[in-house]
Amino acid sequence: MVRRVAVVGAGVSGLAAIKCCLEEGLEPTCFEQSKDIGGLWRYTDQAEEGRASIYRTVFTNSCKEMMCYSDFPFPDDHPNYMHNARLQHYICKYAEHFDLLRHIQFKTLVTKIKKHPDFSVTGQWEVVTQRDGKEETAVFDAVMVCSGHHVYPNLPLADFPGIQKFKGCYFHSREYKEPEKFRGKKVLVIGLGNSGSDIAVELSAVASQVYLSSRSGSWVMSRVWDNGYPWDMLVITRFRTWMGNILPRALSDWLYVRGMNRLFKHENFGLMPLNRTSRKEPVFNDDLPSRIACGVVVVKPNVKEFRETSVLFQDGTVQNDVDVIVFATGYSYSYPFMEDDFIIKSRDNQVTLYKGIFPPRLEKPTMAVIGLVQSLGPTIPTVDLQCRWAVKVFQGKNLRPTPLFLSSLPGRYGSSTTLQTDYITYMDELASAIGVKPNMLKLLLTDPRLALEVFFGPCSPYQFRLMGPGKWSGARKAILTQWDRTLR
Repeated sequence: MVRRVAVVGAGVSGLAAIKCCLEEGLEPTCFEQSKDIGGLWRYTDQAEEGRASIYRTVFTNSCKEMMCYSDFPFPDDHPNYMHNARLQHYICKYAEHFDLLRHIQFKTLVTKIKKHPDFSVTGQWEVVTQRDGKEETAVFDAVMVCSGHHVYPNLPLADFPGIQKFKGCYFHSREYKEPEKFRGKKVLVIGLGNSGSDIAVELSAVASQVYLSSRSGSWVMSRVWDNGYPWDMLVITRFRTWMGNILPRALSDWLYVRGMNRLFKHENFGLMPLNRTSRKEPVFNDDLPSRIACGVVVVKPNVKEFRETSVLFQDGTVQNDVDVIVFATGYSYSYPFMEDDFIIKSRDNQVTLYKGIFPPRLEKPTMAVIGLVQSLGPTIPTVDLQCRWAVKVFQGKNLRPTPLFLSSLPGRYGSSTTLQTDYITYMDELASAIGVKPNMLKLLLTDPRLALEVFFGPCSPYQFRLMGPGKWSGARKAILTQWDRTLR
């Protein structure tokens, strides 16, 4: 019988884990190595060892109606896309509202998690922590790993011949905080992800020239969509998902590429993905196309070789007098506190976890990895539902015999070290297992206005609080007034 649960990390995933445990009558203890909650979204002027780091001007890519906790909407007067400081404030309000802080041990580092000697019978774990130089060991019935995956920078210098000869400055984007120190410099940013494009655009205001190198291209989307509404409220709908599933693959791919090219033709800007129909996560940047059009950001192919002060690219072009290189090359997954590597087995960019949450080789399903799934959808509602489902599994409910949940679907989502999946399909799969997926037929018969908004409107998090365990009385009103708050 699971009672005591260890939660590693007090970011958005860890807070959801604490709340879900409390709702099911469990006793969570959260270990957070820093002095505050928020994880990725708690900005600091210097990157801290062992925790995620963001730059000063980070804004959200998901709008407030789509990215909130499912039973805790953002205040009406908040903007649709938020600066990291405002999101951190919301996270603190969430923790305060549900009285989560008393379950968190701050400045406590988890150094080791290992199976209890009788794990095969009890499913228990020994969790070793360190605080103020003192080490403690405690036994827990289950563990929820909520430590995130933007902590350990991936700096593949071996892939860049000649980097040792380069006389300028180079660093990983994790170290970047603000642009002023790069005024008047020539800067090369390597990596066309959200961080790479954001940093390139920001530096273009102060640098003498910015070059943006991409190995495989990427779709670039704007936060502002048709008629000025948030992209995700128009794109992430049950109707669009249903259409995508019933249309022939060729037609679906054609519509996808056409939609992605709606604002500008990616090929003309040197941004076209090598795999045009890949559904891998796009880049969200409202300013990159105009920065390219103005010439202050120049798109380049992959780097072939570094020289002392210049860079040779794969297309044979050479850029001289480069001062700074920013490697926006993503992050590696590491769980240094685990006794062995059975949590995540990654081979050929395929990560194996049951439902994207549970390591399949465990005799007892008492460890959940939260927040590793990636989709064209918001993180907070995803981890919230993952936690709700995982806690039910801890209690012996909703187990299925399927042995594995594999990651990226070849050709459609591309390769990635995170689990790539369709947002609504994945959310519905978890929601069905715990009885909280909206019953469209029932809604159509009993509340047609709500049914139409649920199906044709945005798939906002409140939908998963309409019925079943964890039902929230404010869900219906939140759904019917979401456009009002967006306009406000």
